[in-house]
Amino acid sequence: MEKAKTIVWFRRDLRIEDNPALAGAARDGCVCPVFIWCPQEEGQFYPGRVSRWWLKQSLAHLSHSLKSLGAELAMVKTHSTLAALLDCINAVGATRVVFNHLYDPVSLVRDHNIKEKLEELGISVQSYNGDLLYEPWEIYDENGHAFMKFDAYWEKCLDMQMEQVSHLPPWRLIPASGIVNSCSIEALGLEDVAEKSSNSLLGRAWSPGWSNADKALTEFVEKHLIDYSKNRLKVGGNSTSLLSPYLHFGEVSVRKVFHSIQVKQLLWAKDENTEGKRSVTLFLKSIGLREYSRYLCFNFPFTHERSLLSNLRYFPWNANHDHFKTWRQGRTGYPLVDAGMRELWATGWTHNRIRVIVSCFAVKALLLPWRWGMKYFWDTLLDADIESDILGWQYISGSLPDGHDLERLDSPEMQGSKFDPEGEYVRQWLPELARMPTEWIHHPWEAPHNVLKAAGVELGQNYPKPIVDLDLARERLTEAIFRMWETAAMASTSSGGTNEVVVDNSNGTDILAVSKVASKAPCPSASLNDQMVPSTGNLESTPFVRKRSKPMEEEKPQPETLRDYNDIYGTCRTDEESCSTAESSASKKQATSRVSFSVPQYCSTSESNPMQDCESSDLKQPWQVQIDTERDSSKDVAMGT
Repeated sequence: MEKAKTIVWFRRDLRIEDNPALAGAARDGCVCPVFIWCPQEEGQFYPGRVSRWWLKQSLAHLSHSLKSLGAELAMVKTHSTLAALLDCINAVGATRVVFNHLYDPVSLVRDHNIKEKLEELGISVQSYNGDLLYEPWEIYDENGHAFMKFDAYWEKCLDMQMEQVSHLPPWRLIPASGIVNSCSIEALGLEDVAEKSSNSLLGRAWSPGWSNADKALTEFVEKHLIDYSKNRLKVGGNSTSLLSPYLHFGEVSVRKVFHSIQVKQLLWAKDENTEGKRSVTLFLKSIGLREYSRYLCFNFPFTHERSLLSNLRYFPWNANHDHFKTWRQGRTGYPLVDAGMRELWATGWTHNRIRVIVSCFAVKALLLPWRWGMKYFWDTLLDADIESDILGWQYISGSLPDGHDLERLDSPEMQGSKFDPEGEYVRQWLPELARMPTEWIHHPWEAPHNVLKAAGVELGQNYPKPIVDLDLARERLTEAIFRMWETAAMASTSSGGTNEVVVDNSNGTDILAVSKVASKAPCPSASLNDQMVPSTGNLESTPFVRKRSKPMEEEKPQPETLRDYNDIYGTCRTDEESCSTAESSASKKQATSRVSFSVPQYCSTSESNPMQDCESSDLKQPWQVQIDTERDSSKDVAMGT
């Protein structure tokens, strides 16, 4: 009897170990591993340069591993993933396709459509959970509604029984007979010729690939986890686990990470190691926050285009392209902000604490649309992750129920004194301030003239003056919030029967409770592992929750509970206990050349309708306005590591 032939469709699960799709296919017969690269389907979330570099290296590593097991990885570049899969199926005579789940809004739509088409053609399709501890459709409150606060969600997760599943790597793979029209890894076009010189520096700091991910996990657990609670907030150093890019590309399973940490938890609990137990608790919560980002993106799949809470729909964003460019180039005149943005430009990475500071400054001091910042992070971060980018920027902009207060604008000067007290980080990335005394390093505009002269600093010449006075920025933020609520009230009045026109007339903004997702009717090949899709009701519902305004605070004390999640994935958040997003993990450096950034056309300033747009429900507008983010003539931005 001929063995079954299965297409194993690799995406962001580039590993051999604990890969349920690969294990299932290998167990049942012959396999044909396939990676399909379809740039057109990536849309506005086409990966940035450093992210594509990592993907290329990881694919090469996976291809070598699969070959050693007996099966070649077929790599296909195409204009249609479905067409490419059908070609592979026909080439080897496969009767089944298997893959591991993805949860970002782009993949959810694509995967569901492909599955329906294949099943219509009589091809069996089976999908698995290879990315999470719990599937998003498994966790709901007692009323069957999706959780909207992290603490309640994670408490429910920890109370649930976790299935101890480990998919051992296959000893041997039986390749499916047939020839797939595969291309070389170079032909995928993941790396342009012009990018190679800059990308070569990445390899000095990072080692992509699933076996290297395993080494990174072991090193962190055995050497650095014990001091995680003390070191996680150190900016400018390797103070985190460095696992975020490995997790994003699925080079290590979150189950393995979670269980490795749990082993230490048991040992340190037995030894009554207080510091160790605290480190474990913080790191396990970072894993929970990674889960939560997928959970919210699945249950609220509109969050890549508009805020979870509908309050920001009427926020009067200042869509100022000049301010946006100044922020990107690290020339705002606030040293800690500028250092963070230049490090991001030069290395593709920056510590989560810095990500929080620079994103807060963009959204609250400059009133730039949060989606502009989200997209820029996606384009430039080595560990860029759609779900974490979405939730991080939503958290910062106050559009999550347990997010950052919108009216809270922290001082970069005070943040610098707290997280970079000696100014070492600023001096590393702002060489023009290298000779500034520590006393003035975070606020050079207040330094005496003789101090500036001795340090060789000429404000407005070799280092910019502040782009905005922080007190004035707070006044503008407060005014914008009042305008937001005023316009929201007008919208509520107009929806009650008046003829007054307001800037946004989207429907379904009053639904608070979001019911559990519902899958479409399963086909005969479906199993308990198969992925569900959000119900159409969730696509339209935007909860409207008005937070109580709080007095403005210069520097609000922040609890220790959920501070640093740098280790699991890249996103923006602060230290507050109720945070619902997580930090990034990488902390190594490289140099870049240039980046092209796209701003959504529908987020442009409009004189006729200045308050519309950036919370619009238009989900298919093109990202068309290209902004060149080369360093222009700013010599101080063009610096090496």
